[in-house]
Amino acid sequence: MIPHHAAKTIKDVNIYYLVGLLSGLFIGVTLEGSPLWIPILGIVGLLFTAFFVNIFVKGRADA
Repeated sequence: MIPHHAAKTIKDVNIYYLVGLLSGLFIGVTLEGSPLWIPILGIVGLLFTAFFVNIFVKGRADA
């Protein structure tokens, strides 16, 4: 019999998006520093987070 794992709630997954956003913003501040590139790199961080969550984290039962 397969053990039942509790499904991840939205609150559990939101931490990944927060880390991705903050990482993108931090990279934008340190590399570019211009007001235009900071939000753009924040969005790029969110896109990488979405890819990571959908490919690697979503299918894991123990993650």
